[in-house]
Amino acid sequence: MISDAARAAAVELFSPPFRSVFIKTLGLTLLALLALWAGLTSLLEWTALPWLHGLLPGLPSWAGVLGVVIGAIALLVAPVTAMVAGLFLDDIAEVVERTAYPADPPGRALPALRALVLAVRFLGVVILGNIVALLLLLVPGVNIAAFFIVNGYLLGREFFEFAAMRFRPEEEARALRREHAGTVFLAGLVIAAFLAVPLLNLLTPLFAAAMMVHLHKAVSARRQVDSTRL
Repeated sequence: MISDAARAAAVELFSPPFRSVFIKTLGLTLLALLALWAGLTSLLEWTALPWLHGLLPGLPSWAGVLGVVIGAIALLVAPVTAMVAGLFLDDIAEVVERTAYPADPPGRALPALRALVLAVRFLGVVILGNIVALLLLLVPGVNIAAFFIVNGYLLGREFFEFAAMRFRPEEEARALRREHAGTVFLAGLVIAAFLAVPLLNLLTPLFAAAMMVHLHKAVSARRQVDSTRL
């Protein structure tokens, strides 16, 4: 189920129907990361640069700032891509549903304000989770696992619930996610692996949203079959 959903999402990434969504999501993600780069660079030049010189007196000023900013941006790729996905998930989902499931009733887009609130809330959750993962980097043998476990759980949970809420009330979507928690977590690990690849990780919103639409469809179909048998 998970491999089928991931394979279908990977194929769809570069298909013509995805082109406009691709341009919007990738463009906004790049703009957000560039804004973070500019903001963090300016902030560090005013606050942390003297401290870095005191700690490593032989280090060129630009090298210290560059190293810290690159580390911070790497940490923030996950929440930034999640935020972008929250804004464009409905566009992505509509393309997948229209092209892959033309005979099924289409999902309903979330109200704009509600989608924004959920995206902002999840942004905070992902930042907190990645801070925890960063702290665990200090623990030998746990660091890489922490990245995948934290991001696998958080990204899997949120992307699945977004996809499910196009067809179900919010509480029902959460209940369905809890019912299939293991499957959703494993799918989240696939997203986390995608996120770990430089440059490719900028496509995470497209891939994750498309994959979770397919996974929600598969889970719903299996649930319906099981209920029919009963």
